[in-house]
Amino acid sequence: MTIKVGDKLPEGSVNEFIEVEGNGCSIGPNTFKVEELTKGKKIAIFGLPGAFTPTCSAKHVPSYLKNIDALKAKGVDEVWCFAVNDAFVMGAWARDQKAGGKIRFMADGSADYTKKLGLELDLMGRGMGMRCQRFSLLVDDGVVKSVNVEGPGKFEVSDGDTMVKQA
Repeated sequence: MTIKVGDKLPEGSVNEFIEVEGNGCSIGPNTFKVEELTKGKKIAIFGLPGAFTPTCSAKHVPSYLKNIDALKAKGVDEVWCFAVNDAFVMGAWARDQKAGGKIRFMADGSADYTKKLGLELDLMGRGMGMRCQRFSLLVDDGVVKSVNVEGPGKFEVSDGDTMVKQA
């Protein structure tokens, strides 16, 4: 079942590639519990089918980079980019997108958390394995305040401009 407004995010873990050691994190992949990261914070999360893919790289991530200041002005503490890729790939993609210090690139390499959200996308037939749908969520203290899930092949409701209006 797909997560909906009013739901609490499910418990689970995501990974993030850390570039600079600090705050108890070592360089490289670090595992974080979602329930701890979201506690007391307002977070805009956008998910997409995969790192380095055309729409994701050319439109989705840039739409959030363009709107980062507007989201912060509306009280958003963090913005997360979420995908079914490993932390090494997500870290490389964050560098490629020049998103360091702006957007946290969260990896769900085995799609475990994606399945808990009910947002998995089966691209096995296209040789891409299990991925996540293109979506965005606004989460406040672990509770979902808005959900935007794109239709197949669409990029209309999960962009940064829409999130600014909802924040």
